[in-house]
Amino acid sequence: MLLNLNIIDLAVVKSLDLDLTKGMSVLTGETGAGKSILLTALGLALGDRADSGYVRPDCKRAEINLEFDLTDIHQAQQWLKDHDLDDGQHCLIRRVVSDDGRSKATINNRPVTLQMLQELSEKLVQIHGQHAHLTLLNSDEQRRLLDTFAKNQPLLDKINDCYRQWHKAHKELENLTKASADQLQREEFLRYQIEELQHLDLHNYNYTALSEEHSKLANLENILAIGQRQVDSLYENDQLSVNQLLSQSVSEITQIARFAPELNEISAMLSEAQIQTEEAALQLRRFIKAQEADPQRMASLENQIGVIQKFSRKHHVAPEELPELAENLERELDGLTHSGERMATLTLQTEQLLKQYQKHASELTLIRHQQAKKLQQQISAMIKELGMPQGEFLVDCSTLEDTNPKLNGKDKIEFLVCANPGLPAKPLAKVASGGELSRISLAIQVTTSNDNTTPTMIFDEVDSGIGGGIAEIVGQKLRNLGLGRQVICVTHLPQVAAQAHSHLYVEKNNKTDVTSSSVRLLNNEERVEEIARMLGGIIITENTRTHAREMLTTGNKRQ
Repeated sequence: MLLNLNIIDLAVVKSLDLDLTKGMSVLTGETGAGKSILLTALGLALGDRADSGYVRPDCKRAEINLEFDLTDIHQAQQWLKDHDLDDGQHCLIRRVVSDDGRSKATINNRPVTLQMLQELSEKLVQIHGQHAHLTLLNSDEQRRLLDTFAKNQPLLDKINDCYRQWHKAHKELENLTKASADQLQREEFLRYQIEELQHLDLHNYNYTALSEEHSKLANLENILAIGQRQVDSLYENDQLSVNQLLSQSVSEITQIARFAPELNEISAMLSEAQIQTEEAALQLRRFIKAQEADPQRMASLENQIGVIQKFSRKHHVAPEELPELAENLERELDGLTHSGERMATLTLQTEQLLKQYQKHASELTLIRHQQAKKLQQQISAMIKELGMPQGEFLVDCSTLEDTNPKLNGKDKIEFLVCANPGLPAKPLAKVASGGELSRISLAIQVTTSNDNTTPTMIFDEVDSGIGGGIAEIVGQKLRNLGLGRQVICVTHLPQVAAQAHSHLYVEKNNKTDVTSSSVRLLNNEERVEEIARMLGGIIITENTRTHAREMLTTGNKRQ
């Protein structure tokens, strides 16, 4: 259950700290007061994409913090343990969005990826948006709703895993089959290329070392001339060598150090420098004596480098990458040589995976047919309560024409409705008006949520398009849904708001240069005033308040 929502500098919200309880809570307020920004904050904290537009003007960042009680949410507890993020029975989620568009997320004060945040959020919160009735027209959404009602996810996971394995093996088999016609020609070409590259002695291949040696031999005359000059300057010139000058400096500073002892350290440093200079000069002399021009070696290096660069240009790779190229060619040749064995293995594998897929898919089809009958009965009963007394809701399960394996099984799921008796059932998009579609959508969401294990459910103006007595029934359904979990509902309907266990009011403040919104929990008298505002017009009369009290009294008499 969501215990606390804390928001700092998000859009119109400067600072908000909101404690939440079990049961049904409603959020009401004037249009534009900022009710939806609370749901935006929840969405961001639970893994929605973020950008700098969410940060309040003149602020560096926006921050959202959620605190959950996981006492009865065993799936979430296990997920946190599996990812080494558990911290007792509570879970703290934090999302920070900077004004440069970057964001950071943590779970129990440990950094996590957006994907991890989304995985956990599925086990904590389910959000039903105000445009759910539009997505309901999508065939994939209709399939998802039926599978949610039927609790098919474990079987779907098996089917989709089997499909992915089959698809990968099937694709590889197709590629090998297509390539088999040109296989002999390709094998011959690969052998020629590999044999050609082997002339480079790839086991001892070091292009960098060859280049360095070639560069040294090519510049040997210059190296020897400069080297000898430096030997003379450092050591061998008796009058002006660095060694002689340092020796003279050491001698003179040693003399004056008798009168200024603090100069002894400088004298020691110069002595060390003289020793290092002499050693460097001797090493440089030995290096020069060891060098010898080798025209034959130079010619050999130029020949090797020329061959390497020729192959480099031919294969469009850097000289250093030629050994890797040879390995890739050998690997491809090995694959082609054994492609017959691989094709036989893949053929057997795809056949086995296809049988496994068909077995799971047939099991899923059977469950879908069984659960479709239950779902259509429950939704038909509910839409009758929601002002469609003659309405009938049907779930049609048919087999896809394409017999190849597909994600999510081999069934086509389509929701049909008959709004008036005597007429054939047709797809939702063809027969349902906007108001009817809203009611059907709400009936589906409530029905598929009854057995849902998600502890917190959020409904964002899902009651749009309805009113009167139907709105009161919707409120009753949401209140009943809140008896076993936490339900948060954004609404403009007094009939729905009056059914809530707790009432939160969102108001906008325009007193400063920057607009801000705040949220507070209403007491009984404040609830009367808010319900009266939602019922009445510009002027709220005592009769309106009396009506509001009656609605609240009726709502509170229910469980």
